[in-house]
Amino acid sequence: MTAKLSGDHLTLFRGDRCLFKGLRFALNPGELLLLEGPNGSGKTSLLRAIAGLLELESGTVRWNDIPMHRDRLALQNAMVWMSHKVGLKGDLTLVENLRYEAALRPQAEVEFASVLKKLGLNRLTRLPVRSLSAGQQRRVALARLLLSSAMVWLMDEPTANLDSEGRKLVAAVVQGHLANGGMAIIAAHQDFEVDMPVQRISLQ
Repeated sequence: MTAKLSGDHLTLFRGDRCLFKGLRFALNPGELLLLEGPNGSGKTSLLRAIAGLLELESGTVRWNDIPMHRDRLALQNAMVWMSHKVGLKGDLTLVENLRYEAALRPQAEVEFASVLKKLGLNRLTRLPVRSLSAGQQRRVALARLLLSSAMVWLMDEPTANLDSEGRKLVAAVVQGHLANGGMAIIAAHQDFEVDMPVQRISLQ
């Protein structure tokens, strides 16, 4: 069976250092790909390469069995990114940030207020984002994913700056996305546990 999203013989150098060579993966709806390794091992670079934001030395990323270079827009429209840096506008409220994001990409058929309540953000809607804690800002970034209709979630250290309760929330949200036929690729230097099929790529 052809994988929905796949990578074949992926190779990337940074200067004269080889970050990874000949990597392969095949991902289908309901599956998680976990990128493991210490800081600086190339996890974020691999995420960026899969998203088409970084040029590979060799190898091909395919979406619906079509190489990315032949239809880059189709894959990018199916993805939403949660970066290690939240990328929010500090002077705007979380609602203003999320409304701005909503104008940029197709949105899921979910109630805005219910997403905020689920993430414990419903009482913070009038505050500028710069006044929120790092963990609360991570939850706002997570809301962007839940509000998007994108099938593929790319997540770079999604549990950074979160306490135990926050980490469990992220895992539950990801598991819900997978259960609904979504896919996720997560870069993490610590274990990330969900009760769903998980593939792993270990980088050194």
